[in-house]
Amino acid sequence: MLTYLIRRLLLMVPTLIGVTAVVFFIMAASPGGVGGAEAMAGGELEAKSQQALKDYINKRYGLDQPLLVQYGRWVNRVSPIGFLSGDAGKIRWGQPRFKWPDLGESMSKRRPVIDLYREALPITLLLNLITTPLVYVSAILLGIFMARHRGKVFDMAAGVSVLGLWSIPTIWAGVMLIGLLANRQFLHWFPVGGLSSTEALDMSFLPVWSDQGFDRGWLVDRIWHLVLPIVCLTYGSLAFLAKLARGSMLESLSADYVRTARAKGVSARAVLFQHAFRNSVIPLITVAAAILPGLIAGSLIVESIFSIPGMGKLTIDAVFARDRELVLAGALVSGVLGLTSILIADLCYAVADPRVSYE
Repeated sequence: MLTYLIRRLLLMVPTLIGVTAVVFFIMAASPGGVGGAEAMAGGELEAKSQQALKDYINKRYGLDQPLLVQYGRWVNRVSPIGFLSGDAGKIRWGQPRFKWPDLGESMSKRRPVIDLYREALPITLLLNLITTPLVYVSAILLGIFMARHRGKVFDMAAGVSVLGLWSIPTIWAGVMLIGLLANRQFLHWFPVGGLSSTEALDMSFLPVWSDQGFDRGWLVDRIWHLVLPIVCLTYGSLAFLAKLARGSMLESLSADYVRTARAKGVSARAVLFQHAFRNSVIPLITVAAAILPGLIAGSLIVESIFSIPGMGKLTIDAVFARDRELVLAGALVSGVLGLTSILIADLCYAVADPRVSYE
């Protein structure tokens, strides 16, 4: 198992290089290219001063170099093993050595990229850490009961409902939820966007009663703001996994070992959860490798709609600003998370099925 794990971790390196290279060269070949020099040099400057500033920025970030050289310098900078860089980003050639990875500086926000992602990444991970268990627990339970009541009213009603949910685009659902549930002219049950109210820092952590009345507290206020974004991130994956769990359970319930267990007098509950369910987990684990990257991709839309300062909104802003450093850092982080989820799914195979071994 250890050998397999080390081999998979080493294979992540060329995969990440391929992902970031595709993003880099597509961005460089797009109309307008990288907008760093124009964005940072913009302002009320004379033409001569503005051109001098653009030349400095191009030299500072290597934008005046060939594309292969630019990408090679970026890989050297973000890699923990490589050559050191001196003033103006010039590489000091010598023996490769260990160093701290450097994601560079944002050209549009003029801040270190690592600081921007240190603020944004925990928010996106929080959304996904809440959404992923909620999706899987709800979808598995719904799929089991749909399979158990196959052909009955519950199965038909649930099947139509999940098919309808799967057909609703996330961006349309987010706009409709804001327009109906957050609009002051209608219900106004939830806030329009953001992660917390403006007075959240002055609140207590838990709800309390005081002389001024009821104070909902920071925790309830944060949950209140997360309800609509989590609904948007959840319903599509829930619908897909519920149908998948139902089909997998029906296949297991019709297997010979299940009929044998029933013939031996095993209770229906034990047959359902101890025999059929465990053998139905494999397809769900396979899909899990794509669910986490899908949720991260979905957070790009949800965070933009609800004005949540997470990794998705940061990436969208970077794309519109043509900020090369931020876009490449987003591709790198998303690639690491996606490959990690695939690796975890492969390891879960061995836990769920004793026949799977990586020795």
